[in-house]
Amino acid sequence: MFDIDFFMKVNEINKSIKKGETFDKSYLYNKFEEFRNKKPVVYNIETTNACNMKCTMCPRTTMMTRKVETMDRKLFNKIVEQLEPFSADKWNEWKAFVLREYDIPENIMSENNFFLYIIPKVIQLHGYGDPLLDSNMSGYIKLLHEKGFYSYFSCNPANIDLKKTIEMFENGLDYIKYSIESIDDIQHKKIRGDASNFSESYKKIEELCNIKKEKGYKTTIIITMLDLNRKDQIKEFQLLKEIFKGKDVYIYLKSEDQQWYRKDFHGTCSVHWSEFCKHPWMSMTIKSNGEAAMCMEDFDNEIVLGDAKNDTLYDIWNGQKYTQFRKDHFEITKGLKCSGKCDMKLIGDII
Repeated sequence: MFDIDFFMKVNEINKSIKKGETFDKSYLYNKFEEFRNKKPVVYNIETTNACNMKCTMCPRTTMMTRKVETMDRKLFNKIVEQLEPFSADKWNEWKAFVLREYDIPENIMSENNFFLYIIPKVIQLHGYGDPLLDSNMSGYIKLLHEKGFYSYFSCNPANIDLKKTIEMFENGLDYIKYSIESIDDIQHKKIRGDASNFSESYKKIEELCNIKKEKGYKTTIIITMLDLNRKDQIKEFQLLKEIFKGKDVYIYLKSEDQQWYRKDFHGTCSVHWSEFCKHPWMSMTIKSNGEAAMCMEDFDNEIVLGDAKNDTLYDIWNGQKYTQFRKDHFEITKGLKCSGKCDMKLIGDII
């Protein structure tokens, strides 16, 4: 989830910035604070940072040094108890805003539809690990469902356990995303590592689609391929779409969101990555050890803003460290990780 209210309130400023209008820095900072909800909204809860893949586009593969650990169930429950889903009225207001401002309808499959209609309402249950490796995941999904939240996570299809996945469907999982980088097993292993494959993954996904249809499960199965700027990328994505044709899946080509890591800056088609970073004012990320980090992109927890084990989310969100972090985005503070290890624009860079 992210704070859709903040996103809507800052929209006129965002449009003015795109037109080249200039603003006083202190004025903008005060407006952002005025728009910011004092109640925290959590973008994602990284329940584990364990992963058995060696993805070429992921900094976890070569740069992550933090301890591999899985979140304690009591901590997960404590975090969820401090959150609340959007009301139906607020969500309807948001959908009207998206259609009006971005001209993106709700009933299509695309990268920006996914970001604007799915990401804002879900508790994302992945970070720099594979949720399929967390034995508590099914219980977390059940808890979120009972409390009125939408649940979602992205994972590697090579790790699919049919029995466990069906249990997640039964417990109310709303969205599950499988990342497929090639329809060729050898190429897939080159990109994601030896633990990955396409052939066996496809068989499992196909079986899940059949079971979903038979049992009437409501889970949306999402298939993505990352645009890694590879030769014949579009052709291969079209082949992937053809393979899944007739299956009940949501499929789209996803812009690469770690281009700084591979130093291959080939642009983006994503609304999210095209606009300035709003995360310091509209969302929080909780990592597997309970730390509140700057966002989901902080693979090594280099900017820690609080600890959910010891502090309330409210106190973290409104605390001194978060206040300084927001100022750092305006001031482009020297050494700020966001400037060098993220593809997003900072508000200070733009103004």
